[in-house]
Amino acid sequence: MRPVTNDVVVFSGAAHPEFAEEMCGLLGVELSPTRVQRFSNDCVQVQLRANCRQRDVYIVQPLVPPTQENLVELLMMVDAARGASAAHVNVVMPHYAYARSDKKDAPRISVGGRLVADLLATAGATRVLTMALHSEQVHGFFSVPVDHLTALPVLADHYRGRDLSNTVVVSPDFGNAKDAGRFARALGVEVAAGSKQRKGDDTVVIDAIVGDVAGKDCIVLDDEIATGGSIVTLIDALCDYGVNSISVATTHGLFTGNAVERLGAVEAIDEIVTTNTVPQDKPVEKLRVLSVAPLFAEAVRRIHLGESVSTLFSEENTYGE
Repeated sequence: MRPVTNDVVVFSGAAHPEFAEEMCGLLGVELSPTRVQRFSNDCVQVQLRANCRQRDVYIVQPLVPPTQENLVELLMMVDAARGASAAHVNVVMPHYAYARSDKKDAPRISVGGRLVADLLATAGATRVLTMALHSEQVHGFFSVPVDHLTALPVLADHYRGRDLSNTVVVSPDFGNAKDAGRFARALGVEVAAGSKQRKGDDTVVIDAIVGDVAGKDCIVLDDEIATGGSIVTLIDALCDYGVNSISVATTHGLFTGNAVERLGAVEAIDEIVTTNTVPQDKPVEKLRVLSVAPLFAEAVRRIHLGESVSTLFSEENTYGE
């Protein structure tokens, strides 16, 4: 990768500095320091400790637990960069937790995905670079340009080279079926989906599997896994259909609580594949972590140099069709 110019300055919040360091290494720039202080009244102060004036600033911060702490830190970093006369303030947000709050599905609730997008713009963000938003309409919540990357090519590369002649990609529900279809086309295999009814945040019922999965090697694909409850329910349903093997793949492996250990203990699951959009620090034998930092670094390089970013997430370029 051709290094970017000295006009680029990159800062990282506390959420995932390892990701920022890897991205900076690929870009050939230093990760600039940040100082965070907490006053006696519990208020936070953030100081960017590098010159931002008329420079292209990139602030790396996925919204992961503790989500509210990381969000406030991100907003303050953006505001600090704007106040320091940065030419552009680019938010590099590998995981946007509030993307799941994308509709008003109960009385008197906030559409958090839109509200937080407004907060980022108000703080001074001029562009957002993110990955695998929960639904397409979330892209439209932002009033600033958004580059929306996909991890499907990285996940697909993990499975290429294997014998996939008996493989089917399984979506946990119909809402994720479009991505599952794209993923299946990339691997040249069939696709199936679970008929899912959500009863609560971590409680679902899967009453049928649409598609041929009996005797198949299944790749269960989901955009995000938090508690793992939906996946375990789907695995139980697949086992009832007599599948041959099961691999679980996800872009955002949040694995809250003991979710990854819970999934790792399921005998029917051969492996769990995720990316590093969120920190992965639990040594579970079945867990495989793939890096998407090179994809983000290339996107940053193209944004800075004014080159096209769309080819990074267009299906034709991604899958060579």
